[in-house]
Parts: sequence; C-alpha cells; structure tokens
Amino acid sequence: MLMEGVISDKDEIAPTYINLENPKYIEVDNLYYGGLIVANYYREQTDILLKTLIETNINMNLSIFYEKQDSYKTIKDLTYHIGNVGVELKETNQNRQDIDIVAFAYNDAKYIRREIQVNNEDIYFLYIYINAYAESIKELEYHLNKIEGITQSKGMQTRRANFRQEEVFMGCLPLAENLEVIKGVAKRNMLTTGLIATYPFISSTIFDDEGVFIGTNIYNNSLVFIDRYNTSKYKNANICIFGTSGAGKSFYTKLLIVRYKLLGIRQYIIDPEREYEKLCKRLKGTHIKIGPNSNTFINILDIRKESIEEGESGYLATKIGKLIGFFNLVFGELNEEEKALIEEKLIETYGTKKITFSDDSLYKKNDEKILGREFKTSKDMPLLEDLYHNLGKDKKTKRFQTKLIPFVKGSMKFFNHCTNIEMDNDLIIADVYDLGEENLKYGMYLFTDIFWDKIKENREEKKAIYLDEIWRLIGVTSNKEVASFIYKIFKTIRKYGGSSVAITQDISDIFSLEDGIYGKSILNNSSIKTFFALEEENIKILSEFTNLSEKEKIEIKSLKRGECLMFVGESHILIKIECSEAEKEILEGDKNEENNNGN
Repeated sequence: MLMEGVISDKDEIAPTYINLENPKYIEVDNLYYGGLIVANYYREQTDILLKTLIETNINMNLSIFYEKQDSYKTIKDLTYHIGNVGVELKETNQNRQDIDIVAFAYNDAKYIRREIQVNNEDIYFLYIYINAYAESIKELEYHLNKIEGITQSKGMQTRRANFRQEEVFMGCLPLAENLEVIKGVAKRNMLTTGLIATYPFISSTIFDDEGVFIGTNIYNNSLVFIDRYNTSKYKNANICIFGTSGAGKSFYTKLLIVRYKLLGIRQYIIDPEREYEKLCKRLKGTHIKIGPNSNTFINILDIRKESIEEGESGYLATKIGKLIGFFNLVFGELNEEEKALIEEKLIETYGTKKITFSDDSLYKKNDEKILGREFKTSKDMPLLEDLYHNLGKDKKTKRFQTKLIPFVKGSMKFFNHCTNIEMDNDLIIADVYDLGEENLKYGMYLFTDIFWDKIKENREEKKAIYLDEIWRLIGVTSNKEVASFIYKIFKTIRKYGGSSVAITQDISDIFSLEDGIYGKSILNNSSIKTFFALEEENIKILSEFTNLSEKEKIEIKSLKRGECLMFVGESHILIKIECSEAEKEILEGDKNEENNNGN
C-alpha cells in the first residue's frame, strides 16, 4: 500500500528517462532533441523574422526572451563609447582594414542614443532558442538542416548548441529559464520598434471550443475547429463555398452535412445535380423528388402556418409577395402594372377558396366558430389551374394564361397538384434534377420558399439551408424579386438561429445580375467564405468583390483537390479538408456500391 503523498505532481509530468551522453542531442522518452541558438541578424529587417519558420510543419519548440535595459545607464555607456570611438576615428590611420566596422559601430551608437533620448525608445536584449525534436537521429538532423536553411534565408545566423543541449532544452520549456551559460552567445540588443520583427503570433489558428472539425492548417498543421453558430464571435453562421468542378467543394459540403447531422441540427438541402441522394439514404433523411416521373407534389399556392411567426399577421399578403417573385421567373420580368394585374387575379383565386386578407380565413370553421384553430391544409388551397382559369377571363391577362399551360396541362403539370409530402425529418434533400436545365430555377425557388418557412418555425433551434448552384437564383437567369428574397434569407436567418450556405462553381454568374449587387451582398453577409481551386478568370472576378491579397490569388489558383483558402471572420487561413475513414465511407460509399454492382 502506497502512502498518501508519495507521488507528487512533479512525478506525474516528469519523463521516464533523460539521456545527456551525446553532446549533439539529448534523448527524452524515445524522442531526440537538438538545439539551435540564434547568434546574429542582418543589420536591417523589413519582414517578420520567424514567420516562415513558424509556418513550417517541423516539430520544434521556440523560445524568445526579452530583457529590458536601464535607459539611463545605456545612454551613459553609449555617450562614453561615442566619445572614445570619435577620437579614435579622427586620429587613426584611415587605411586600417577595420575602419569601416568602427565607423558603423560609431553611427549605430549615435542612432541608438538618439532614438532613446528623442523618440522615447526602450532598449532590450533579445535571445532566441530553437529546439527541434524527432523520433530518430536521422530525422532530427534533417529538421535541423531545414531550420538552418530557413533562418539563414531570413538573415539569421544560428549555432548548434553542442555541449549545451540541456541548457537550450530547458530554455525552450515553459519555465522562463534563460541560463547564463548560453546568454552570451544569443544576446543581441534591439530597440522597441525592432522587436516587431520577432512577433511570433503570425500564423492564423482557429480552434472554437464547441466547433466542428474542418481540417488542418496547411502551414503549421494545427487543427481547425469552427463553431459557426457562435454569435459572440461571428456576425452570422452563413457560409459561401466556391470552387471549380472537382476541387472538393461537394465533398466538403457533404462532410459538413454529416457532422452537423450528428449534432442534431436540422438541415435542408436544395440539390439541382442529384449529388446528395445516396448520402440522404445513408443518413436516413427525407428525399423529396419532384419532376415528370415523381409521385411527390408541392402546390406552389399553398399557404403554410409557419410562413409567418406567432404573433404576426398577414398570411395572404406575405404569400402574394413570394408568388410575384415566382411568376417573375415564369412570365419574365414584370412591370408594376403587370404585377398589379397578377396580384388582382391571385386575390380572386384565393377568394374562390374563401381565403382573404383576414388571417382567420386560413382556419377551418364550422357554423362560423373556429374549431381548435385548425389551419387549412393543401386540399383547402387553390391550384395553379384555378389561377389559370382566372387569367383567361380577362383580356389583359390572357397572355399570362398561355404561359401557364405547361404548368397546368403540359410537361410541368406536376406543379398543379395538392402537396403530399411530410417535412418532419431533421435532414431533407430537395431533388430538382428531373426538372431539366431550363426549369431548375422554378423548383429551387419553390423549395427555398418552403425551407425558409421551416427555418422560421423555432428561433431557439439551430438549422441550416444549403443552396447548391445558387447562381440560378441570384444570377442573370433570375430576377430582382427572387434575388432579393435570397438576399433576405442571408441577411435575416441569423435571428432565427439559422445558417444559409451558398455553393457554386460559376463565379461570374452570381455577379451577373444588377452589376453583381446580390452576389456581393450574399458574400458580405457570410462570415465564413471558403474558396477551393478556381480558374484565373474567376479569381479576377472574385477579387473585385473581396479583399484577396496578391499572394492569396496565387494560392487559390494552385490549391490541390481538398485544399481551400478560408476567410473566417477576420482570419484568412489555408486549410486541408480532413475526414475519418468512417466519414469517407459514408460520403464515398456509393462508388464502392457502383463497383460492386458492376462486378
């Protein structure tokens, strides 16, 4: 039996063994440590000294010590030195080989004295120690050589800490212990302004406490966790995901869906390319497909109870506003007179079902008494066919009736049915692929409207809506009413506890409507911007609407598959998207299934 207090905290953190026999390295618990001392620097530095070193993935500990000196004593010593050297320069033979060095020292002393006296600068002694570590001596030697090359390129001269490995090792531990025996080699005087060049916190890291794992920082291999719903840190939870085909944006989007599904967050995805069907099946989500061959229907004229929040009013007025946007897609850009005519016919159409601007008309009644405030169902709503007939009764709207023929009697008559879908799942995929290229925008707008109503149901619940190929709704093929509706979602979804995600590979198209005002607004209203590899033309367009640096433009162009430049709040960081084998199996399992089916 062990007595209480025999094992201390020190015993818990102490290594099993330390081997100090070799002067070139020390060994601690099967790891080899090699130290470097920064002994000298270029006279003038215009860049951050340690940036390149910190951004490498070399395993190392870096320690920087600053010792503030007594300004009064420094001035006194400098004045004495300046006087002596000045006399020596006047009297000494100008042909001496070291005369230039003496002159430099003289001018440096005068400069330092002036900065301290006139500009209130302080003087410090600077010490920098680097301790690399590896699992083998060969790997350690490789790391040390690489560090020496990097430091030399940044104007720093280093010395191997042979026979002083233990002292450098101690100096790089979080003990703030700068031993006298190595200080003489590392010491270098520096003014306050010069210390800026040694600033070590230059590599962006994002590690939110309750964040979802995204990947690793390409520069320093640190883990990236982002909690996009953290309202105290980010102004909203919106995300933009841009990238060329094959760059990795779809994989990343699916990865987000999987991870947030595990957290129980409601997610609604609009899928114009049928990319999420099998993922939906694996995650046991609800897959809604509309099209000529589908048995699921949605009535565009439905008024849903959740379309306005509790305590608010104006069901019919709100619905008409959304329908004007939809009919702008169907009929083309409507002028104010045409909008008024369409609105008049919509009011008449709802009137045939006894639905008026009074919200009570949306509740079922019996003998003029409301029975439990039961909201009317889709079967109680008018259909497009009812509007179609009303449009035909008036010569002024006859032309609009003609344009509705495909939706009532033709290839898109599946829009002319009562809604027969359930939306209680926490993952819903809206598949509009069967609508065809020309008609995708109708289905996308329809589902966006439905999902927006679902998002507004409960402000306390976290949820997200994913708009894949968003350019179809805010680009030149859309119209101002629809684009304004999408912009409204990005601008206001935060107050409903939601996150909107814009995904596209067509950068030029999202900025094609109204001189890019809607694309720019959505970009500006997204706290997280993710850029996968892009073509040069798209990078040029994107740079007009974002604060991309010249370096970042080059980086986006050369990103590999699965790598991205991410703007998270004020931080700009290069990230490699990472996933576990289990997640990869979920996301790419369909490929294995296809191979098995092929066999």
